[in-house]
Amino acid sequence: MQLVGEQLIEAPSQRVWEALNDPDILAASLPGHQHLEKEADDRFLATVDVKVGPIGARMKGSVTLTDLNPPSSYTLVLEGNGGIAGSMKGNAKVRLDETDGGTRISYNVDALIEGRMAQLGGPIIDATAKHFAGKFFTSFGEIVSGKKVVEPVPAAIPAPAAAAAPAAAGPGGFPIAWILAMVIAAGCGFLFGHGPGATDTVWAGLAIGMLLIVVAATSFEYGRRTAAPVVMLDSRLLKRLVDGEQP
Repeated sequence: MQLVGEQLIEAPSQRVWEALNDPDILAASLPGHQHLEKEADDRFLATVDVKVGPIGARMKGSVTLTDLNPPSSYTLVLEGNGGIAGSMKGNAKVRLDETDGGTRISYNVDALIEGRMAQLGGPIIDATAKHFAGKFFTSFGEIVSGKKVVEPVPAAIPAPAAAAAPAAAGPGGFPIAWILAMVIAAGCGFLFGHGPGATDTVWAGLAIGMLLIVVAATSFEYGRRTAAPVVMLDSRLLKRLVDGEQP
């Protein structure tokens, strides 16, 4: 795959260069972004959801900066793996030229696509790459020029408190309710062992009581582990889902 293009950013070259090395700005500009971190001054790790034709994949990879010539140019070494959907590796030469209207970014990408995505053919891959690059640079330009503000990731919303207070916990977090259950079960077992027709020992009754505890505890743990999770959506994320945008 080869992709050549350019984009005018309404900002000086130094500002554009700094933004191209800012993980927060890159993450806010990257379509399908899931995770992005700066591992070193010249290396980023990223996870991105991509869709090429009918094939969708979560691509995990790295971007390494080489041939640095700030604030004018550098080369990106790209590597990504999307599992059975395919993989990608290549490089991209990026050049920044300051003009009267801001900074013109020129890029030349040469990459090798393998796997199921490669079977779709060059035209589909090229069209997807151009669309992806267009969305990235449009968002990137709006942020760098000040037309768009980078929003912080919203904090997780705590689940509402249950109507009934949870059972108090004993030492080590063990619920008092279970301690009481053990006492009651043991007591029932003791009485059973001393009832009419009982054997000379109370161990049989106690064993029955402990068996009841094991059954109850197993049922409780199974229900807790298999209960359906509760998903909380804030208003901003819900609006994005309704509008068809990436969360």
